[in-house]
Amino acid sequence: MVTDSTSSLAPAVANRAGVVIIPLNVIIDGQSRLETEVDPRVVAAALGDGRRVTTSRPSPQAFTVTYGRLANAGYEAVVSVHLSAKISGTCEAAETAAQGAPLPVTVVDSGSLGMVTGFAALSGASCAGAGGAADEVAATVRSRAELSTIYFCVDNLEYLRRSGRIKAGVALIGSVLSVKPLLTIAEGEIRPYERVRTSSRALARLEELSLAALAQAADRSSAVDIALHHLDGRDAAERLAAALSGRVRTAAEVMVCEVSAVLGAHVGPGTVGVVIAPRP
Repeated sequence: MVTDSTSSLAPAVANRAGVVIIPLNVIIDGQSRLETEVDPRVVAAALGDGRRVTTSRPSPQAFTVTYGRLANAGYEAVVSVHLSAKISGTCEAAETAAQGAPLPVTVVDSGSLGMVTGFAALSGASCAGAGGAADEVAATVRSRAELSTIYFCVDNLEYLRRSGRIKAGVALIGSVLSVKPLLTIAEGEIRPYERVRTSSRALARLEELSLAALAQAADRSSAVDIALHHLDGRDAAERLAAALSGRVRTAAEVMVCEVSAVLGAHVGPGTVGVVIAPRP
């Protein structure tokens, strides 16, 4: 099972599950580093200081090397799940490498980001570990990603506007009205969900939406995983985690984790997000 670093999977978690992580790149003031080598707090500080922070996808060669290494290790097939192709060119790079790989590679577009991709990769690895064929693993990955819900609030839409991940007009409205936007992922794109007036109201509304999504997920799944993402917002994320923990008997795991450095570069400091991921 292969995924990319924007899945926000902790290295120890990925290693235990047998998930290989391919890093994207973070570029601060022209200096490029692998995302796995950059603490998201460094990105938050750089953005706060007004430094130029950009990102780039992995090269097809990075995927080629990984797929080749897995073939040499004796694997017969690979399922490679990545963040939305409408947000990044990572899937495209994976597909380019897959065409010349020494073993069959199925590339899955998660249609989302963060732990939506991460939980999907973990489910795929579990299916593979239980003896599932590549098509079964890919189906499990797609199902987990499609069932998952993500909401997040950002302190400022300017970072998303600069990176082209949200329309300039939306960012301008948010700035002019001084509102705190609640966002989601729909059809693979970052889209506005609601606008509220204050940070405290945004977090309260985020909790309401998360509880509703959690209740709905619990009705159709025997186990639901929850991830609280943040960039320079751990206190708020932990309060949300406490509010969600134990609310439904099917909640399996509640984790608090910073978004990856690449995602942090696009959403900016003060971001808090929630992923509700029912298990298939």
